[in-house]
Amino acid sequence: MTLLGWLQILLFYGMLLALALPAGAYMARVYAGERTVLTPIMAPAERLLYRISGVRPELEMGWKTYAASILMFSLVSVAFLYLIQRVQNLLPLNPLAFGPVAPDLALNTAVSFVTNTNWQAYAGETTMSIFTQMTGFTVQNFVSAATGMAVLITLIRALARNQAGTVGNFWVDLTRSILYILLPLSILIAIALVAGGVVQTLAPSAAVVTLQDNGNQIIALGPAASQVAIKHLGTNGGGFFNANAAHPFENPSAVTNLILMLAETVIPVGLTFTFGRMVGDTRQGWVILAAMLSLMVGATILAYTAEAAGNPRLAALGVDQTMEGNMEGKEVRFGIPQSVLFATITTGTSSGAVNSMHDSFTPLGGLAPLVMMQLGEVAPGGAGSGLYGMLTFVLVAVFIAGLMVGRTPEYLGKKIEPFEMKMLALLILIMPIVVLGLTALALSQGSARSAISNPGPHGFSQVLYAYTSQGNNNGSAFGGLAANTLFYNLTGALAMFVGRFWLILPTLALAGSLAAKKKVPAGGGTLPTTTPLFLCWLIVVVLVVGALNFLPALALGPIIEHLIMVGVQ
Repeated sequence: MTLLGWLQILLFYGMLLALALPAGAYMARVYAGERTVLTPIMAPAERLLYRISGVRPELEMGWKTYAASILMFSLVSVAFLYLIQRVQNLLPLNPLAFGPVAPDLALNTAVSFVTNTNWQAYAGETTMSIFTQMTGFTVQNFVSAATGMAVLITLIRALARNQAGTVGNFWVDLTRSILYILLPLSILIAIALVAGGVVQTLAPSAAVVTLQDNGNQIIALGPAASQVAIKHLGTNGGGFFNANAAHPFENPSAVTNLILMLAETVIPVGLTFTFGRMVGDTRQGWVILAAMLSLMVGATILAYTAEAAGNPRLAALGVDQTMEGNMEGKEVRFGIPQSVLFATITTGTSSGAVNSMHDSFTPLGGLAPLVMMQLGEVAPGGAGSGLYGMLTFVLVAVFIAGLMVGRTPEYLGKKIEPFEMKMLALLILIMPIVVLGLTALALSQGSARSAISNPGPHGFSQVLYAYTSQGNNNGSAFGGLAANTLFYNLTGALAMFVGRFWLILPTLALAGSLAAKKKVPAGGGTLPTTTPLFLCWLIVVVLVVGALNFLPALALGPIIEHLIMVGVQ
């Protein structure tokens, strides 16, 4: 560990807070329907889209209609993206003449991008045509992120409203998320990336490179910058190139690396300020932000400490790691600080992009990104999904605290009653059931075990990480697992679909129930939720729930692998 490394980490967090505060205020104005700097440009386009699609923006929906709209829109999107992949050989912009994608891989990929997961069991530059990347994947990067943001806004409205029968209009929330937030920011980020050296061209390949053995290598190109911009901003993940953000054409320098890290965190963090403004109490947003950052900073410290310490097995062989630490699987242009920070951010959000190979991390270094996902990706989480996940823990924390001290469980004037607790229980239990159940199923199948590249605890971690990533709609890969098989493609698609929509539905049901409730004025029995004590309690609840769900599985993987590495028998 070096002072320069810590300064890089502190610089990132400082810049993030500086950008997130105005971004949060801006998003609050967008969702409140107030005038913004982009209104003169985007309002005519918004009205035109409503007119073409027949949407009446003044008509709001109940939670069931809102949920049905999301499900139907998403199912149509899955079918459309699946079709594009299956017939990409017949479509334009396929200069390398890629054939149709196999049915199981096409299904897995379609579900992956529609659910904001972007898990990739293929190499993009050798599998997908430019048309598929542009019209299929990039479009879904916008709409899947906007869907998550729309669901969050319904929950915020529910907490802010008093005895309301509606939660908003999905088509309006979706459109405004794209037109006013995701699209303009993506354009700015794409321009910055191109200026930094990220490729953006319709040319399929660069000049041929002559190798030492006189062979030739074709360097793949494509419209990468436009897709990279929204994949990070929308916390989608997935790389235009197989090496993802470790590829020099996708992430050439420390400057572009910083841009990508800020892009994938500014919306999830900024939404905490949006939440505070929309519910009329900015202190509520600050408490949630503090909890998110505490968890993310803790994971960063753990990963940096583990990777900077290096591998004691190598130290015993006389390899000096005091200056570099564990550089296996990391890019020299980023080093350990930016690699572990990127790994923590990409799994703390639902981005899943990587600039280093997590499979090469030390056991505790790999434990950090794994735990960030297993906590439910709430620190700070995906675009929209992270905050509604953290609000789930807030409501649970309020309920438990109320039972412990004999106070009425209520949050922002809304009582937390049996129906709300049933929905919260579903939100907490669905993800670990899916992840642990499919991990156990995979390890019981000989064909699935044969896809593991490393035996023992590390191989177990590869499978656990894969389903944790898919079940949490993250998309990052631990590496080393040959996942492009019928078993992993189908079970992975199931994990991604359930992990997305079986959490969205209880969230919308929760929003519908809370919106209909009468606001109760705060009294002597109301638990204060803006104090340092509640902040600490919220962090404890998040950690305890995560530990109860996954600690036994972690003990079989990274924890026992660490004990083996340090020589504990």
